[in-house]
Amino acid sequence: MGNIKGVLKEMAWVLVLLLLFTSVSYVVFGLPQPLVAVESGSMEPHLFKGDVSVINAKADKIITWEEGKETGYTSFGDFGDVVLYHPFGSEGTPVIHRAMYYVEKGEPMWEGGPPAPYAGYITKGDNPVTNRYYDQQGNVCYMAPVKPEWVVGVAEFRIPKVGYITLAFRGLMSLTGMPVTS
Repeated sequence: MGNIKGVLKEMAWVLVLLLLFTSVSYVVFGLPQPLVAVESGSMEPHLFKGDVSVINAKADKIITWEEGKETGYTSFGDFGDVVLYHPFGSEGTPVIHRAMYYVEKGEPMWEGGPPAPYAGYITKGDNPVTNRYYDQQGNVCYMAPVKPEWVVGVAEFRIPKVGYITLAFRGLMSLTGMPVTS
């Protein structure tokens, strides 16, 4: 009986710590779970697959690459903010890429490109090999500027390699056929 009591006590402490972490995260970052595992190399050399990025949903303003170049503001080794967003506003896997610039409805989405169907951010991964084009030119968010309401938040910093735990768990879950949520 004493052993069960000890286990229940430990489980209660884990629950209290989890609730405390969630509450503090929500107050500080605006999200109950602000940690996001980077799933690809699209942001190399600044964020790597397996890194965990801390996302701030309370960021006052998104500073684009264009604005960062003018003011000298950098994050993750380049101008402007790195944002986490849901392509097309969907609830699927979010994308973590740099906000390059903001376009208004009717403005070209890139030099010589088609007019924007609505206002939003043009985004792009930092990896010069895998991300030579803007997300809106390729299959990430084709022809769709990122609306501000699609943005979950701004990446604040990274914790190297910790995300491999999450990625490995997701891989194991997908092998068993069990549903995996992001």
